Amino acid sequence: MIVRTLDECRNSERRIVSDNWESTRMLLKEDNMGFSFHITTIYESTETHIHYQNHLESVFCMSGEGEIEVVGGKTYPIKPGTLYILDKHDEHYLRAYKNKEMVMACVFNPPITGAEVHDENGVYPLVD
Repeated sequence: MIVRTLDECRNSERRIVSDNWESTRMLLKEDNMGFSFHITTIYESTETHIHYQNHLESVFCMSGEGEIEVVGGKTYPIKPGTLYILDKHDEHYLRAYKNKEMVMACVFNPPITGAEVHDENGVYPLVD
């Protein structure tokens, strides 16, 4: 059994901070569960280009408000209780509204190792 708290993960190398977001990676590849689980905060008034070419992701909004715009497609509002699933490696822009920092629960398949950040194309590398 694995038991961790968000606070202990935030106070470790499992917390990764970027310009537009921070992510606490509570479950990683090394945990051998076949997926990773993160609590990610999207900073208010930001836009992040993301294109997970190597991963599938499911995201549940716990707090805040914003939107996800699929490149070449629709824009969807995000608010608490919204789940979106990037089941086709969807290239997108994730935006948090002014004064509406978003806190998201995220699941990645395959799992990430923990230190990943988006490259210039919005991609996480696939690490064996």
